[in-house]
Amino acid sequence: MSTLTVRLPDELKRELKRFGKQRGQTAGDIVRDSLKRYLAVEQFLALRARSLPFAEAEGLLTDEDVFAALS
Repeated sequence: MSTLTVRLPDELKRELKRFGKQRGQTAGDIVRDSLKRYLAVEQFLALRARSLPFAEAEGLLTDEDVFAALS
């Protein structure tokens, strides 16, 4: 495992510690989990943006259209 140093405003660090204490997690655990989630969402949004023109060309404009096509 690697180490990454991040500078945080004092208030954000206090909030992170307070949140971690409430959840029984370290600040590092929360930051790792948050970063994993952030990257997953960003990757999903990038994939969605790339595939949207193809979906629109097939008439798949809504979630309902996708579910109907898959059913």
